[in-house]
Amino acid sequence: MTADGASGPPVAASPRPGNDVDDRVRALRRPHPKLLRYYFLFSLITGPAFPVVFTILFLRYRTLNYRFDDEGVTMSWGAVFKREISLTYSRIQDIHVQSNAVERWLGLSRLLVQTASGSAKAEMKVEGLLELSAVRNFMYSRMRGARVAPPASAGAAPASAAKDDSGELASTLREIAREVAAIRSALERGR
Repeated sequence: MTADGASGPPVAASPRPGNDVDDRVRALRRPHPKLLRYYFLFSLITGPAFPVVFTILFLRYRTLNYRFDDEGVTMSWGAVFKREISLTYSRIQDIHVQSNAVERWLGLSRLLVQTASGSAKAEMKVEGLLELSAVRNFMYSRMRGARVAPPASAGAAPASAAKDDSGELASTLREIAREVAAIRSALERGR
């Protein structure tokens, strides 16, 4: 382990800005211990149900893991019933930040990650983060990068594939337009 906390052989610095921040976000695997304090305080509010609620939240805290990489975000938790969610950056539609008064007091926040799944609630809730702005900026930069077509490598195959896709799309759109026109004329005849 080196002095900066990284393990393994030194890696050559890449030209992208914010490399240290990106590396810190990629290194996140577990929630901050302050999340357990938050769970304890939340459980106290439940009164007589405290032992049950705290046990459930404690197991969630102990098994909660997440990974941020260049392809997407993966989060898993669960002692009895294991649950895992993996989202690629191209599927992510929006990221919301949420924190209540106690979370703000502890310095914690939650990232609510939404996709175009049709559900009004968040697909993934990443909690126990202290470096919220770094994680959010990391994810937003990857989301924007996922929506931009990568530059073509040597060879003309990607360009011709895109040309074929656009020709197929145009053909499909013309067919849809003919169908809509036929439906419209049938409806007008029925009046």
